[in-house]
Amino acid sequence: MTLRSRRLVLILLAALFLAPLEAGVGAAAAAAPSGGSQTKIQKTSKAGTRKGGRRRRARRLPPGGVVWARNAVVLDPATNEILFEKNASASVPIASLSKLMTAIVFLEQNPDLDRIVEVAREDLAGAGRSQLRSRERVALRDLLHMSLMCSDNAATRVLTRESGLSREDFLAGMNRRGVELGLERTRFVEFTGLDERNVSTATDCARLLRAAAGVPMIQEIMTRRSHAFTSEYRTWRRSHQVGNTNRMLYGHYEVRGGKTGFILEAGYCFATWIHTQQRDLIAVVLGAPTAATRFADVTRMVQRTTQTSATAPPQP
Repeated sequence: MTLRSRRLVLILLAALFLAPLEAGVGAAAAAAPSGGSQTKIQKTSKAGTRKGGRRRRARRLPPGGVVWARNAVVLDPATNEILFEKNASASVPIASLSKLMTAIVFLEQNPDLDRIVEVAREDLAGAGRSQLRSRERVALRDLLHMSLMCSDNAATRVLTRESGLSREDFLAGMNRRGVELGLERTRFVEFTGLDERNVSTATDCARLLRAAAGVPMIQEIMTRRSHAFTSEYRTWRRSHQVGNTNRMLYGHYEVRGGKTGFILEAGYCFATWIHTQQRDLIAVVLGAPTAATRFADVTRMVQRTTQTSATAPPQP
């Protein structure tokens, strides 16, 4: 093939390649609006998105503007006055809020909290996520921190087993204390809250938290953000770091106690005692749809209550 023939072939190939591109550009130019219209559309598109191209979503408020949870209450611990409520007298599963009563009954046995005990395989069976291992040796004090701060079910089972009471006597003690505290619609069938038959009301849970926070050891643990300790496992020592699941401890309120809980039947539960500029408040939500929602619900309840208190006319 001569040099001239080669050039002709290259020209033909280039024409075939560029023709579709030019057609596409021409179609796009014809479809695009001219002048200021195109600029206006671009601006509108930018206004409807956030950084990263995500669209803005309208903020959804719960029914009534306060809580998404199925059951809720705000109680004044000093006067026992109910300041806000939503289905607060309905008896429903309360998940790990049960551990508040477990801790009360356990400490009533005057245990030696420095005593080292061993975790058994049955303590871990069906207990969910846990830092503990079978045959690990841990102090009762550290197990109590795990039970109240991160709701460790295995730790809670070890506490009840090492309490000196039989299972039946421990449960009887929990239900008896409930009666003594006036928790009229509260019932416990096991220690951790994994059983949906552990039931109570939002109002009863507020009173339960008030009683638990009245125990200095429980209050001190509930208000800690984290707890570090070591245990004995086989021939070496294990380091543990336990974080508190109560997110209100990281906010601007002074927290005097709190406990979270969750099982499918109960939804996300949360009880907390906080101090505001006006007064102390105990807020409880049961059956929140997400983990974050329970904290947002409590924040809205507290804000509504404090705003109402601030604008209320003085009593004669």
